[in-house]
Amino acid sequence: MHNPLIADASRVWLGLLLAVILALSPPALARAPLVLDEERGVLTLAPLLERTTPAVVSIAVQSRSPAADNPLLRDPFFRRFFGLPDSMPEQQVVSAGSGVIVDAAKGLVLTNHHVVHNAERVTVTVKDGRQFAARLVGSDEATDIALIEVSGATGLAELALGDSDRLKVGDVVLAIGNPFGLGQTVTSGIVSALGRTGLSADRYEDFIQTDAPINPGNSGGALINSKGELMGINTAIIAPAGGNVGIGFAVPSNMARAVMEQLVKHGEVRRGRIGISVQTLNRELAKALGAPVERGAVISAVESNSPAETAGLKAGDVILSIEGKQVNDANDVRNRIGLMERGREVKLTYYRAGRTATATVKVGAPRAQAVEGAGVVPRLEGARFADIPADHPARGRVEGVLVAQVEAGSPAWRLGLRSGDIVIGVNQRPIKSASDLEKVVRGHRGVLALNVLRGDTQLFIVAQG
Repeated sequence: MHNPLIADASRVWLGLLLAVILALSPPALARAPLVLDEERGVLTLAPLLERTTPAVVSIAVQSRSPAADNPLLRDPFFRRFFGLPDSMPEQQVVSAGSGVIVDAAKGLVLTNHHVVHNAERVTVTVKDGRQFAARLVGSDEATDIALIEVSGATGLAELALGDSDRLKVGDVVLAIGNPFGLGQTVTSGIVSALGRTGLSADRYEDFIQTDAPINPGNSGGALINSKGELMGINTAIIAPAGGNVGIGFAVPSNMARAVMEQLVKHGEVRRGRIGISVQTLNRELAKALGAPVERGAVISAVESNSPAETAGLKAGDVILSIEGKQVNDANDVRNRIGLMERGREVKLTYYRAGRTATATVKVGAPRAQAVEGAGVVPRLEGARFADIPADHPARGRVEGVLVAQVEAGSPAWRLGLRSGDIVIGVNQRPIKSASDLEKVVRGHRGVLALNVLRGDTQLFIVAQG
């Protein structure tokens, strides 16, 4: 027989137990959105997840790639000896990832560039099992952010973009995605570190590091805080054994928002330049320059006739803030300027010779020289090569030529070149500019061995004569 007095006493006891657990538990648990499910008598995160998980989707991508990328298979004598066809066949590849609905009315979904790169068909599956075809609105390799749009979708949920600048190490976060293609999965952890960089030489990086388990297939999924706000897009892991080891990375929501706004407006990120090279301020530099701070970025060079020179900036100036927000290091400057659209005016506060001043700089268009692959040698047709732009993350750290674009299915694409690659040498000869590449490659009839930097990995791509 049900006794209401006993039931009320049980609820009171469970409530007191919850209070004691939160009081005695580590700070991370105390901040977690745990609630008491009185019916089952358990502590749970279910209400938060019931509200947020419908906005996280699974993404299936169909693309084509060479059936094999072994240099031996590009050798016509090797293929003839083993009776292989003259051209390398292509095969259809199906991969899986995750995405986050950020605008339900328009069907806009944030995901990673590497999830949808070279996709021929993208299918989005929402939590209730419905599937929708999606089109690519735009993609940005430098931040690994892409925006897709689902068509014919109604009754979608969305996640609100939070302010990732308010995150602190120790904040409780939840990762939601589609690991290993299993279907929607939720993992929990804390923010382990902020502002992580150095994963790749050619990206804009300001990663949130978390120990919330992130595995292959989680890419493009949501990292949310205990309020259910989207704080990051899960993008990378360090996985020596191929799976989660507690070191995962997410693109901050503020960076994703800035990229998304340009993708919606232009279908691409129209980065500009102000014409400076910077290095991180350290204690020794601060002392030598008489700067009253130990955090910031020092301008090491100013390009002639650049927007920075027009605004009066000089080598040796210490950049203290951009748009009123403190600058921590050189990477901070690259990230913020690199996410600003051409034509925008930006206010920089700097220190010079005992005084602090401000300068308003107009972000200008890039001045990189470009070379079309077909114009120098037919084997590179479909590729576009350019000098590394002044605001590119690899500028100053790598000498070479950026592969700005590769047309899918073109001769250059079949060789294995991909947009974002940096050609640092050809036939053991260093390449420092697009004009260098043109001189070395134009009309060359023999074997071309391109030394390519892809992320942190160097490889050779061989083009037969």
